[in-house]
Amino acid sequence: MKGNFQLIIIIIFIALAVFGVLVFSGAIPLGKKTEPGSLGTVVLWGTESGATMAPLVEGFNTANPAFIVQYVPKSPENFDKDLLEALAVGRGPDIVFLPDNLAFHYANKIVTIPYESYSRTAFKNNYAGAGEVFMISGGILAFPLTIDPLMMYYNRSHMDASGVIYPPVFWDEMPTFVPLLTKKNDSNKIIKSAVALGHFSNIANAKDILSALFMQGGNSIVTEKDGVFSSSLGAFSTNPTYDLPAILKFYTNFADPNQEVYSWNRSFPNSRDAFSREDLTLYFGFASELVPLVNKNPNQNFSVASIPQIKNSGFKSTGARVTGIAILSSTKNFNTAFTAASLMATGNFAYQYALTTGVAPARRDLLSIKPTDAYSPIFYDSALYARSWLDPSEADTNNIFRNMIDGVLSNSMTPENAISDANSKLNLLLR
Repeated sequence: MKGNFQLIIIIIFIALAVFGVLVFSGAIPLGKKTEPGSLGTVVLWGTESGATMAPLVEGFNTANPAFIVQYVPKSPENFDKDLLEALAVGRGPDIVFLPDNLAFHYANKIVTIPYESYSRTAFKNNYAGAGEVFMISGGILAFPLTIDPLMMYYNRSHMDASGVIYPPVFWDEMPTFVPLLTKKNDSNKIIKSAVALGHFSNIANAKDILSALFMQGGNSIVTEKDGVFSSSLGAFSTNPTYDLPAILKFYTNFADPNQEVYSWNRSFPNSRDAFSREDLTLYFGFASELVPLVNKNPNQNFSVASIPQIKNSGFKSTGARVTGIAILSSTKNFNTAFTAASLMATGNFAYQYALTTGVAPARRDLLSIKPTDAYSPIFYDSALYARSWLDPSEADTNNIFRNMIDGVLSNSMTPENAISDANSKLNLLLR
């Protein structure tokens, strides 16, 4: 009874907040205008700089004068720590830009919007699939705002010099592509690599790359039912193409000198640095890395494409990092906080935020409005079929994926044993 009563209260509050959204947006006109700022101040935390957010927040406040959004920038490294400390002493923000890798961690500290107030169908119609990382059986953890898809950057000069016209579209093209682009000296030492795969420690985004491969194989990594989260790494596939041990072995083959796709080892620097130094042809990085890559080597002749797919799989997929707007359950001004979060996610703010941060919007209608620069259309296309998963602890799952890869490379575990071990450890984290 108590649980049902709390749900009813939440639904009533959300219904009132939705009514407020309609009033503030002008959809429901009232006879008397609301005084500027009369509904109070909503404190918003995020990891974008204050200089980046100032014009966006100012424009939003001008368009919605009934309340004020105050943005507080936090460093990505200290965001989690600062938020937990603020909540502990009752001084936390009202709403936050919530990255998907903290959604599980904060699930009991944010307002879960019940499907009675925002249906599953409406959510899926409004947001691309990657946004579904915020959907759990009890409701919606956050309004999706942006999708940062995992992409394939490639050095055009390397490919031109080797007579290669296009980067690989499917993973099974790698045995042909790698020998053409991997260069060795007289001692048979690799001096220029075709692709950085196979290891963990010196490959940027290694967990994201392997996660993307698993999801291309149809594995969701984490599942949830009736509030119980569990690892799906132990799921068995009868198709060897989608079998997780086979996918893991495919990944580690790129670090095995006995394999034809051997192109990477521990002697190389971080893959992002190797790419910028033009010692690497293919680099798997996120859309948000475009500007830093350009700034690191302005003279580099590179372009971007979607990551390779499994041939004949019947669907396309890539990894993604998703940011949403979540309402803290500790807020003392729920209606206004909900209104602000809703308007940010559903209004022009979402489009401007995506443009400013160099990633794709999460809303389907905005994904159809592609900027005309050379890169955004490719980012937007990948965002439409990108996927993410609820990571219970970034540091701990980094270790799980590292041990899984290193165990196979050191021959201390078979791919099957490595997957099984990872499955057990992920389940411990989730439970």
